[in-house]
Amino acid sequence: MNSIRIGFQGESGSYSETAASIKFPDPGNLFIPFRSFRELFEGVENSIIDLAVVPVENSTEGSINETYDLLVEKSLFVIGEIYQKIHHCLIINKNSKEDDISLVYSHPQALAQCRRYLQSKHLDAIPMYDTAGSVKFIKENSKYQAAAIASKRASEIYDMKIADQDIEDNSNNFTRFLIISRLYEPNETHNKISIIFSIAHKPGSLYLILKEFALRKINLTRIESRPTKDIPWEYYFFVDFEGNPSEESIVDSLQAIKASVKFFKLLGSYKKAEIF
Repeated sequence: MNSIRIGFQGESGSYSETAASIKFPDPGNLFIPFRSFRELFEGVENSIIDLAVVPVENSTEGSINETYDLLVEKSLFVIGEIYQKIHHCLIINKNSKEDDISLVYSHPQALAQCRRYLQSKHLDAIPMYDTAGSVKFIKENSKYQAAAIASKRASEIYDMKIADQDIEDNSNNFTRFLIISRLYEPNETHNKISIIFSIAHKPGSLYLILKEFALRKINLTRIESRPTKDIPWEYYFFVDFEGNPSEESIVDSLQAIKASVKFFKLLGSYKKAEIF
């Protein structure tokens, strides 16, 4: 089997890398880190990598907006999804004393997911570009009065000490990741579809679109809005729903929607992931 080049945002030990390695466990696969989401998407776009695994939403803190914006901008497809349960650790240097810790570095989403914990410990939060990257940062810069929030695996990779485990505020803390590709091939096993559309800012516009799903008893699993950034108060709507692109009800609903919107993009179809 040929190896697959799979990109992720962050450093080795990030949750994105873990999700990618679980989904693509073949030992011959290559997992390639990118500093930013934009660089990651461009890596797929320019064939530097075959696929990207990107976080799109968290069960407690909501959407990762930059991912949604890049899905609009780039001519790429969603070909799969992954759900990963997130367990955060408070990680410190091996020579640090827990009582001396006053600062905590991590990705803004991770800091938000541990908000109550940080407040209870009177720790000041400092945003970083990545969870595992924050572990690497406090180690390389000898930050003995600082900690990082990241995965247990990140502590092992960078040979650091875990001061506390399972510090997320909500034990049912999941992140949903999308698998991004240049290529899209629908097949009969797909049972979930993602689209983007924009509509005019006038009464009833969104209702008329959602009605197309309701009339055909198509189950929506998510709807998210983001500003178009071109015209004030106009939005892109990201919709996930159940079904296969070949089903007559799906074909009819998408044709009706395309005829009623200002912008339409089929992001892709894929097999619905299980939540463990």
